[in-house]
Amino acid sequence: MDWKKIDHLIDLALEEDLPAGDITTEAIVPDDLPGRAVFLAKQEGVLAGIDLAARVFYRLDEETEFIKNLEDGQEFFSGQILAEVRGKASTLLKAERTALNFLQRLTGIATTTRAYVRAVVGTKAIILDTRKTTPGWRYLEKYAVRIGGGQNHRMNLSEMMLIKDNHIRIAGGIVPALRSAREFLRSRNLPGIKVEVEATNLEEVREALENGADWVMLDNMSLEEMRAAVELVAGRVPLEASGKMDLQRVREVALTGVDYISVGALTHSFKSADISLEFE
Repeated sequence: MDWKKIDHLIDLALEEDLPAGDITTEAIVPDDLPGRAVFLAKQEGVLAGIDLAARVFYRLDEETEFIKNLEDGQEFFSGQILAEVRGKASTLLKAERTALNFLQRLTGIATTTRAYVRAVVGTKAIILDTRKTTPGWRYLEKYAVRIGGGQNHRMNLSEMMLIKDNHIRIAGGIVPALRSAREFLRSRNLPGIKVEVEATNLEEVREALENGADWVMLDNMSLEEMRAAVELVAGRVPLEASGKMDLQRVREVALTGVDYISVGALTHSFKSADISLEFE
C-alpha cells in the first residue's frame, strides 16, 4: 500500500475529529492510564483495512501495540476478535472512531465484492469496480475491491480512454470519436493506452469493433442483446457488461459469455461492516 497517500487521509480524518483534542477523554481519563481493547466482529465478512486501522493509532502514539489476528482478505465470523490494541487509554479513545471508520467501510466493500465474485463462479466473467467512489478515498476503496476478489477498472481519467454516450454525441458518432481518440494518442505518443467504447445496441457494437476499439462496454443491454454481442465479437476484443447490476442479476449476465461485469454498487451502495472496539 502507498502509505504516503494513506497517511495523508488519516491525518485529515484525525484533524477533522480532533481539531482541539478530545475534550471528553482529556477531562476524564488520566493521560498515563494504560488501556486494552479488541476489535470485535458483529457479523461475518471479508477483512480489509486492518493495517490501516493500526496506523491510525500509530499516528497518535508510536508506542501503541497492535496485534492482528487476521490479515486482509481473510473471512471472519460474528463474535470473532479481529485484532487487539494496547497503549494509553486516552490514545485508544481518541483513535477509536477514525480507525473504525476506515476498517468498517473497507471491510464492507471487500465483503460486498466477495459476494459478487462468488455469484459468477464457474463463468469466465470478472467483476470490475467503477469510478463511483467516495471523493478522496478511491485508492483505498479500489484496494478493498481487490481484497474482495474483484479487479479494478481504470483508476482515473488519465489511465484509459472510455468513449461514453456524451463523448459520442458531442463528436457526432462513434467513428469520429474513435478517430479523434487515436489521433490524440499518436500526437501524445501514448501507444499503450486502451480505448474503450460504450455501446447501447448491436449496431454500435459492430461500429466500435470495425473501427478499432480495444474494448467494448455493453451499456444497459438485455440478456439477449449481450448474448448476440458475444457471438458477434467472437473474442476479438473484451466485452464489459454495465448498468443496473445487482446480486440477483449478475450471474445471468455472466452466463451470456461477457468477459467483465462492472458493478458501481461495490463502492457506492455497500453496507459498512458491523465491527466495534470493545475496551477491557
